[in-house]
Amino acid sequence: VSAFTKKPKTTEVTAGSTAVFEAETEKAGIKVKWQRAGTEITESEKYVIKAEGNKHSLTINNVGKEDDVTYAVIAGSSKVKFELKVKEPEKSETITPAEAAPAPAVSESPAPPVESCQNTEAASSSTQPEEPVDPIGLFLIRPQDGEVTVGGNITFTAKVAGQSLLKKPSVKWFKGKWMDLGSKVGQHLQLHDNYDRNNKVYTFEMEIIEANMTFAGGYRCEVSTRDKFDSSNFNLTVNEAPIPADLDIRAAFRRTSLAGGGRRMTSAFLSTEAHEEGGEFNFSALLKKSSFLRSVNRGEAKCESQSDVDVWEILRKAPPSEYEKIAFQYGITDLRGMLKRLKRIKKEEKKSTAFLKKLDPAYQVDKGQKIKLMVEVANPDADVKWLKNGQEIQVSGRYIFEAVGNKRILTINHCSLADDAAYECVVGEEKSFTELFVKEPPILITHPLEDQMVMVGERVEFECEVSEEGATVKWEKDGVELTREETFKYRFKKDGKKQYLIINESTKEDSGHYTVKTNGGVSVAELIVQEKKLEVYQSIADLTVKARDQAVFKCEVSDENVKGIWLKNGKEVVPDERIKISHIGRIHKLTIEDVTPDDEADYSFIPQGFAYNLSAKLQFLEVKIDFVPREEPPKIHLDCLGQSPDTIVVVAGNKLRLDVPISGDPTPTVIWQKVNKKSDLVRSNEDSMTPSENGSDLNTDNKLLFESEGRVRVEMHEDHCVFIIEGAEKEDEGVYRVTVKNPVGEDKADITVKVIDVPDPPEAPKISNIGEDYCTVQWQPPKYDGGQPVLGYILERKKKKSYRWMRLNFDLLKELTYEAKRMIEGVVYEMRIYAVNSIGMSRPSPASQPFMPIAPPSEPTHFTVEDVSDNTVTLKWRPPERIGAGGLDGYIVEYCKDGSTEWIPAFPGLTERTSALIKDLVTGDKLHFRIKAINLAGESGAAIIKEPVTVQEILQRPKIWLPRHLRQTLVKKVGETINIVIPFQ
Repeated sequence: VSAFTKKPKTTEVTAGSTAVFEAETEKAGIKVKWQRAGTEITESEKYVIKAEGNKHSLTINNVGKEDDVTYAVIAGSSKVKFELKVKEPEKSETITPAEAAPAPAVSESPAPPVESCQNTEAASSSTQPEEPVDPIGLFLIRPQDGEVTVGGNITFTAKVAGQSLLKKPSVKWFKGKWMDLGSKVGQHLQLHDNYDRNNKVYTFEMEIIEANMTFAGGYRCEVSTRDKFDSSNFNLTVNEAPIPADLDIRAAFRRTSLAGGGRRMTSAFLSTEAHEEGGEFNFSALLKKSSFLRSVNRGEAKCESQSDVDVWEILRKAPPSEYEKIAFQYGITDLRGMLKRLKRIKKEEKKSTAFLKKLDPAYQVDKGQKIKLMVEVANPDADVKWLKNGQEIQVSGRYIFEAVGNKRILTINHCSLADDAAYECVVGEEKSFTELFVKEPPILITHPLEDQMVMVGERVEFECEVSEEGATVKWEKDGVELTREETFKYRFKKDGKKQYLIINESTKEDSGHYTVKTNGGVSVAELIVQEKKLEVYQSIADLTVKARDQAVFKCEVSDENVKGIWLKNGKEVVPDERIKISHIGRIHKLTIEDVTPDDEADYSFIPQGFAYNLSAKLQFLEVKIDFVPREEPPKIHLDCLGQSPDTIVVVAGNKLRLDVPISGDPTPTVIWQKVNKKSDLVRSNEDSMTPSENGSDLNTDNKLLFESEGRVRVEMHEDHCVFIIEGAEKEDEGVYRVTVKNPVGEDKADITVKVIDVPDPPEAPKISNIGEDYCTVQWQPPKYDGGQPVLGYILERKKKKSYRWMRLNFDLLKELTYEAKRMIEGVVYEMRIYAVNSIGMSRPSPASQPFMPIAPPSEPTHFTVEDVSDNTVTLKWRPPERIGAGGLDGYIVEYCKDGSTEWIPAFPGLTERTSALIKDLVTGDKLHFRIKAINLAGESGAAIIKEPVTVQEILQRPKIWLPRHLRQTLVKKVGETINIVIPFQ
C-alpha cells in the first residue's frame, strides 16, 4: 500500500526556468525525503523543500541541462520515481541585449579564460602601435589562466615586442618552480613560435593536447634578451569529464565477490607500470586475444579464490615464521592481538541445553560489508543478549536484532575496524563465543615508481603513492627485501598516501632494480649510479672578427656549479671595462668589446677540478682598401690571416660585422650585395632587384638604405661603411659582394659567409631484435649536420607512461646501431636519439614506436609416452616452468623416424592441450618425438623423449585377479541369484 495520495509527475520545462513537484501523504507528520539520481537532496538556494501538514513540495530554481535526471520521493517504505526533462530555449532571429543578458546565469561559474582573452584582444587592438606600458617589461600579451576538460586541448599565448631587440628573445616554459617543458615536447605538449615582420612582434605558444588531471597546476613563461628579463605566472585548471545523468556510479562500484576479484586484478595490472591507455596502445593486438583472455580468466579465478580464504584457518595452521608474511598479505594491522584472540577460540565439547546451534568459532568480513551472526535456541520464546568485548550491544542503525522462530540473528552493517572484536550470545546462564575479523581491502599503488639516474654521492628519492594513508609496504632491491636494520643506508618515510625510499649518498653498488610491494600491487623502477663526470655540451669555437667588433667565446658544461678560469696565451685573463667574464648556470662566457689587433691570441677555458682544456683562436680580420691616387680606380684588399681569402665562418646566433673604410678621389661609393647564384641577380641596398651583365653595373644612393633596426643591414657613414648581420641564421649563408665605385673606375670582391649550427634532429629510431630484457636500436644520420661533421649520438629511453627520459650512454655513440639492455620484461618502452657536432647537441628525434621486451617460454616439462597401440601413440606433458609476459599460445608436436633428420608435424596447427593422441602411424616404425611451446616471442627449446618409441601393441600374458572374498567357500540358498565378478588382464 502506497503512503502517497498524490504523486509527483514527470515534467518538461525550459532551461533557466523553475520546476515544482508536489506530493501528498495519507497522514501528516510523516518524514519525506527527496532524491536526485539516487542521492538525497539537501535544501539550498537551488533546491527549496517545503512541508505543510501532509503536503510536500520540491522547487528547483534556475533549471539547467545538468538537472535533466531521474528524481524520487520517499515516505516510509514507499518510493515514487519521476523525471525532469529540460529543453533548450527557442532561438529568435534577433536577440536584444535584454534577452541575451540572462544567458550567463545558466552557468554557475563564469569562464575566466574567455574573459581574459577578450580583454587582451581589445587592449592589443587599441594599443598595438604603442610601446608596452611597463618600461622594463618585455611582454605585449602575457599568458592568461586557462580551464580545460579532461581529454581537451588548450593553447597559451605570449607576445613580445621585437622593435627594440637586436635578435630573437629566448623563451622558456616551466611547470611549477623547476620543470622545464622544453624537454617534454611530445604527444601531449607542443611549443610554437613565429615572427610578424610587419608589426615586429614575436608570438610564442604552448599547446596542451588531450589534457589529463595531472596537467593541472601553476605554470611560468620566462623571456630574456641580452640585457632584460621578464616572467609571467599563470594557472591551468583541468575539470573531470561530465558523467551521463543516467549512469549509476554506485552500481558500477557495487562490491560482490566476482567484481571484487576483478577490481583487484585490474589494480594489479595498473601498478606494474606495464599498462597503457586504451587509445594509445592496443594490447589485445600485441598479445594474441586467446592467450590474453586465458591469462585474465586465470587472474580472476585467483583473485576470487583469494577473497574466499579463511584468515583464521590460515593462521591456525601456519608456523610462527610465516605470521609476518600472512599479516602483510591480508592486511592484518594488529597481528599480536589477533594471535591472542586465536588462542582463546576453543571448541566446546559439552552439549548445550539452551542452544541448538551455537556461533562458529570465528568469522571474517570485508571492510564496509555487512555480516550476520546467527544462533538457534532450544526455547523459541527465550530472550538473548548480544555482547561485544563483554559490553552489551544496544540497538542502532548499524546493529539490527532479529528473532525468527528458534533463530536469533545479529546483523552488523557497514563493518569497520572498530567491529573487529569478540562477540557473545547469552541465553540465561549459557554463552556462545565467537571472534570477528574485519578484513581491509588490498592496498593499491596509484602512482608508480620512476626510473632514476644520478651521479655518485647524489641523493636518491624513490616516491610512490598508494590508495590508503599510513599503509604498510615492502621495499626490495634486486629481489632482496630492505629491512629496518639497514636504516644507516636506507631511510623509509611515509607522508599520507605517499611512500618514500631515500638514499642520502649513493654509490655504484646502489645501482639496480628497486621494487615496492603492497598486498594489492607491485611497482619496479631502475636506479643507475654513474661516476661523476663533466660533459662538454658546447665547446668554444674559433672566431674571426673585425676592428671595433665584439668577440664572444662561449662554452657549456654539464654541471652548473663548476667554476673555471680563462687564459690568453697561457696567462689568466683579468676582466676590465672592455673584457667581461660571466658564468650563468652551465654557460661560461668571455666577451671582448671593441676588438683590437692586440686581442688576437689563443684563448682557453679550464674547469676547476677537471682535466679539461677547451681552447680556440681569435683571428683579427682587416678589410683594407688601398689609397687610390687621383684619377685612379680604388682597390680592395682582403686580409684573412692565412684563411681562405673570401670565406668567413660564423656560429648561428652570433653577430657578424665587417667595416670598410672609404677613400678615393673623388670619394668612391661602397655597395654591398648578396649574389643569387640561381638567377644571377644581386640584392643590394637599392629598392629593387636588377639583373646586370657583369653583376656590378648598378647605381646606388647612400640615402636609400635606412634599415638601422634590421637584422641584416648596411650602415653608411661619411668615411666608412659597415655591414652587419645580427644573430646569424642558416638563410644568411651565401656570397656577399662589396663594390667600390667612382667615376674613374670600380673594384669588387666576393666574401662567402658560412653559418654553422647544431645538427637537425634525426628521424625516429627503429627497434628490432627484441628479447627478454634487451633490444637493438637503429637510426639514420640527420638530414642536415649543421655544417660540421656529426661527432656521435646520444640515446635516451623511457617507459611509455612516464615523462622522464633516461640517458643510456655517456660516451658518444659512433655507430648507427646500439644494443640496449637492462630492461624489464612486460614493460612498454620508447627510445629517442640526439645528434652531436662540434657546435652542440641537436633537438631530440621523435620517439620510436612503443615496444615491449618479451622472451619465449621455457621448454615443456615431464614429456612422456602414456600409451602405444599398433597405429597410435599417446603423449602427455606439463606446461613450461617459465611462460613470461608473452603468454602461451600453444604447443607444436613433431616426430621423425629413427635414423632420419626430417621432423614431421603431428598436427596441422598448435594444440592447447597437455596431451596428444597421434593416429595413422605405421606399425613397427621406430619414432622419436619432441614438443615445443610457442608464444608471441617465438618457440621454446624442444623437449625430446630420449629413446625411440616402437609403434606396436604391447603384449602381455593373460592373468586373473581373483578377489580375496572369492578365495573362500560361498554358501547360498536354493533359488538365490549368484553374481560372481572376476577381473582379468
